[in-house]
Amino acid sequence: MKRRALLRELVKIAESKDLKLEFVRHGAGHDIYHLGHAVLIIGRHADIPEQTAKITLKTARNG
Repeated sequence: MKRRALLRELVKIAESKDLKLEFVRHGAGHDIYHLGHAVLIIGRHADIPEQTAKITLKTARNG
């Protein structure tokens, strides 16, 4: 999954929960975001592996 598509999907999830996807900081090769109480670590690569994207989206939906 493309990184931009993943971030767009996370923004949609945030809006549906009346939350904001907040950028926290840059890590070594990843960016850290908060969505409510959930901490999301997203790689700064153009392509995110599908399994990683699924886990991130699941965490966002449940967290």
